[in-house]
Amino acid sequence: MAGGTPNTFGLGRVGVWTFALDLQPMRKSQEAAQELEELGYGCIWVPEAVGREPFASCALLLSGTKRIGIATGIASMYARSAITMQAGLKTLTEAFGERFTLGIGASHEHMATKLHKSSYDKPYSTMVTYLDQMDKGIFAAAPPTTTPRRVLAALGPRMLALSAERGLGAHPYFVPPEHTHMARQVLGDGPLLAPEQAVLLETDPVKAREVARKFMATYIRLPNYANNLRRLGYSDDDIGDATKPPSDRMVDAIVAWGTLDQAVARVKSHFDAGASHVSIQVLDADPMALPMRQWRELAAATKNL
Repeated sequence: MAGGTPNTFGLGRVGVWTFALDLQPMRKSQEAAQELEELGYGCIWVPEAVGREPFASCALLLSGTKRIGIATGIASMYARSAITMQAGLKTLTEAFGERFTLGIGASHEHMATKLHKSSYDKPYSTMVTYLDQMDKGIFAAAPPTTTPRRVLAALGPRMLALSAERGLGAHPYFVPPEHTHMARQVLGDGPLLAPEQAVLLETDPVKAREVARKFMATYIRLPNYANNLRRLGYSDDDIGDATKPPSDRMVDAIVAWGTLDQAVARVKSHFDAGASHVSIQVLDADPMALPMRQWRELAAATKNL
């Protein structure tokens, strides 16, 4: 599919991935979502960790907008039972149709065991069982009139293949374009492939890599992400750990820092590798900032991708 025009499944070509909306009062978050809609972004992806409850957050963002899609990136299967997950999916689909997409994933061991007091044994097999339970779940409320939309957070080949079998496709996070190329080969031409790409509009290499390393510090210590990078050929010296930061090579692969043109080129590289939709996560020296300026600039620069 590289070089083609893949099916975006109603998400548009370019979206926004952000935790910044969780850090604002909901009214301000809704106003920001309205502007993102006006700017032409196809979808806003919101996370689940220790911020807002994602189904409630998505409902409020959907209520405050008219056309833009809202997606969870991702809702953890350890945070709620399968029947509750499918009820949330069907509730929002009934109300908002194809504007809502459920991104669901196995999250990470420390999130499952420490936050949700669950075991983290065989996440792939657990996901298969969980999806079976979702699909068999009872929902006695008014049903949706459109088919509920589900994607999986997937990095490795088995989960990528499952994402195509049991949903629209995959939403990989913290990945360079070479992962997108590999993922498209696993998925084949049809399924959705919607990677996230971190972007930092900072041209000073020292400043840019400092901000990028702060962003990456948590992720490089998580086995799911570190193992995925190893599969792509990055060494332990590249990836780093709790005592050693990631190499310049690793930073530059994960975070597209530099000029606006360089950021757009990185997004385009995902499309060239087979992405259907790319969600841009804007990084800022102030992690609490709402990056409206950067979103505006990127919207104008990516509208023809």
